[in-house]
Amino acid sequence: MLRYLRPWLARLMLPVGRLLSRLGITPSMVTLAGAAGVVASALYFYPRGELYGGSVAVTVFVLFDMLDGAVARASGTATRWGAFLDSTLDRLSDAAVFSGLLLWFMNGGHDPVLAGVTLFCLVGGFGVSYIKARAEGLGANCDVGIAERSERTIIVLVAVGLGGLGVPYVLEAGLWILALLCAVTIVQRLVETRARLTEPRPVGDTGAA
Repeated sequence: MLRYLRPWLARLMLPVGRLLSRLGITPSMVTLAGAAGVVASALYFYPRGELYGGSVAVTVFVLFDMLDGAVARASGTATRWGAFLDSTLDRLSDAAVFSGLLLWFMNGGHDPVLAGVTLFCLVGGFGVSYIKARAEGLGANCDVGIAERSERTIIVLVAVGLGGLGVPYVLEAGLWILALLCAVTIVQRLVETRARLTEPRPVGDTGAA
């Protein structure tokens, strides 16, 4: 859903991208710095129960996810390797966030139910991303679903941050909603991919290039 805002955000971030490019900073450097910051912040703060501080730190580094694209456009160095690196590190960043929360719920948080929900969100997020990647690898566009990575990231960071401030029930509600959205998105993408991969082809079309 937030993909409709991306062109506007890209224009907003372009001046920062130009500045970083002039300083000799490459898109891959920005991508690596952002992912390293997210992983370190999530695995340091969340297992200790510092949910608000961890969410603030993670949010700061998540913004690098937009900056690397701005640097690439400003410097004219957008490559397929850069896109692959960005996508791969996104998955690792997501895993770190949910792993940090899982460690908290299993230890200091003493909440096995939310630990299970968090684990489902972790696995579901990977499932959402894998279905799209696998479908596109087979030549089927699968850019559908009510909860893409941007939406999932916003939900978890807002819920965890507010929960860390003591707002009642927001953390529990956020994780349950996220789990539901992951499940619905998986079904949506499976249905869409099946429709695209089983649609009839013109007679004589073997699919060969």
